[in-house]
Amino acid sequence: MKLNKKVKEMEGAEQKIIAAARRIFQRKGMAGARMEEIAKEAGINKALLHYYFRSKEKLFQVVMTEAKMQMLGRLHPILGSEASLFEKIEKFVESYISFISLNPFLPGFILHEINRHPEEMVKMMLSNDKRPNLNKFFLQVESEIRKKNIIAIQPEQLFINMLSMCVFPFVARPLLQGVMNVSDKKFSLMIEARKKEIPKFIINAIKR
Repeated sequence: MKLNKKVKEMEGAEQKIIAAARRIFQRKGMAGARMEEIAKEAGINKALLHYYFRSKEKLFQVVMTEAKMQMLGRLHPILGSEASLFEKIEKFVESYISFISLNPFLPGFILHEINRHPEEMVKMMLSNDKRPNLNKFFLQVESEIRKKNIIAIQPEQLFINMLSMCVFPFVARPLLQGVMNVSDKKFSLMIEARKKEIPKFIINAIKR
């Protein structure tokens, strides 16, 4: 019993560190984050932090892998399902926006890190054979084109449209709020509304 309690305490401390690191990395990026700051955020001393994670780079990798797996865990079942194309578009948008709403700084953070170290970030995000499998989705788009259910569109372009329309408001949030003069509450309501508006816009644009 004592051993189980100790294991649970260690797992709890590790998750606490990861959560603190996620917040610091998202606010300051990889270069701007400091181990001392992460330790303070987690409410522990630096020695204990180094006991669990010997370097900032290792901690960063853990945080990014966790985010990647959470995101792919949502999207893989949708894009690889037997649902209709339009249903997949609706579910993809709803799930992706819900995930980013819980991690609002993540898109901007990833873009920032990609611009700084593109090869390293791409390698990290697509490592461990967890590359998003879009083949089934692409084949489904091509099948719907042949059936004349949708207009001729490159499957890759459709996927980019879906992804970018979800991500852009989060990346450009300060600018959008300033231009439109909307409060945080109203902006959140607008983001929630996009779960319906984006699929409607895309489906109306491609269906015959």
